[in-house]
Amino acid sequence: MVIQRVGVVGCGLMGSGIAEVCARAGYQVTVREVNPELLEHGLGRIEGSLRRAVERGKLDEVAARRAREAVRGTVALRDLASSDLIIEAVVEQMPEKQAVFRELDGLCPPHAIFASNTSSLSITEMASATRRPDRVVGLHFFNPAPVMPLVELVRGLVTADDTVDTAKAFAASVGKTVVLAKDYPGFIVNLLLIPYLLDAVRALELGVAAKEDIDRAITLGLSHPMGPLTLLDFVGLDTTYLIAEAMYAEFKDARYAAPPLLKKMVLAGYLGRKSGRGFYDYRS
Repeated sequence: MVIQRVGVVGCGLMGSGIAEVCARAGYQVTVREVNPELLEHGLGRIEGSLRRAVERGKLDEVAARRAREAVRGTVALRDLASSDLIIEAVVEQMPEKQAVFRELDGLCPPHAIFASNTSSLSITEMASATRRPDRVVGLHFFNPAPVMPLVELVRGLVTADDTVDTAKAFAASVGKTVVLAKDYPGFIVNLLLIPYLLDAVRALELGVAAKEDIDRAITLGLSHPMGPLTLLDFVGLDTTYLIAEAMYAEFKDARYAAPPLLKKMVLAGYLGRKSGRGFYDYRS
């Protein structure tokens, strides 16, 4: 199957980035948000990202204009009905994702593939909300999607071979390196990453070291590009908290239990860069 038209559900941080990636690769993209204000904000994020790519010499003006013109915004899910591939990038909660797929299932033709950008939730469980579980797959992009080269391709229990092949070819066509993972909580990256991030929060909570020293120890001692607390601010503390909760619910393993400090920060609205404050202050 050849993908020509792509739908993206959600125009937040990940959805807008995925829409931009697809448009830059030459696909016609329809991106849906729940209201005009969020849609305008998301489209503005795409515009700003394209502008920065031009300024940095990563993209020429003609390519940026074509990508801009390839993206159409909507607040109506039915406007995605003609898409060959639909990628959902809504909140990391199973009921929300199932509701999206259930509604799309009644709108889209049988050939359409549904993909989730989930970073930890079960593709098989999402697919159970549809009458096409063999056409449901995970395509986990990483933030920022226009920059990060990896996509985790996640195969559900009943995902068909041709769905996997089509999704793999699509991810390669937008310039991503693909790794194949089975439908296991956290897949590859978050299965390994989440315990590491939570342990960094525990170290801070226990007073093992100051946040700056924890981050400095990892960047200089392990040659990581950023420390775990800086990375948490970048990913979003709320996003990490939801992933940890989902993985703990699946494993009942203390390694995946969110530390009290992380929960308190999320409740206080300290979500990281996107809220202006997390472990560090970004408001100045």
